[in-house]
Amino acid sequence: MLMYFMNFIDIILFKVREEEGQGMVEYALLVGLIAVVVIGVLVLLGPAIAAKFQSIIDAL
Repeated sequence: MLMYFMNFIDIILFKVREEEGQGMVEYALLVGLIAVVVIGVLVLLGPAIAAKFQSIIDAL
């Protein structure tokens, strides 16, 4: 009976660990995708933003 209970607990803990690991990979992929999008937007809009700030500085 004790072995059955210990096996049951081990299966539950193993399942939780598997799901946590899978969730971590999904979050890492999501963070990586967001980083790529942000870098792309900054590369595309960087010169326009710099020009706008420069015009504000010139006006001051």
